[in-house]
Amino acid sequence: MSITFRKSYRILPGVRLNISRRSWSITLGGKHGPRHTISSTGRRTSSMDLPGPFGIRRDHRRR
Repeated sequence: MSITFRKSYRILPGVRLNISRRSWSITLGGKHGPRHTISSTGRRTSSMDLPGPFGIRRDHRRR
């Protein structure tokens, strides 16, 4: 079992700073509705929870 590190800070309502061992990211959006995440590694993710066990997620990577 490996040791992991992940911490999340709420900066403003609807804005979170997520820090892990290898990178950091900023998430815009609340718990309900669309969310957009931008990572220091160049990954961009848009996601949205739908009623029930459904959700939509789309990843974009820097080339």
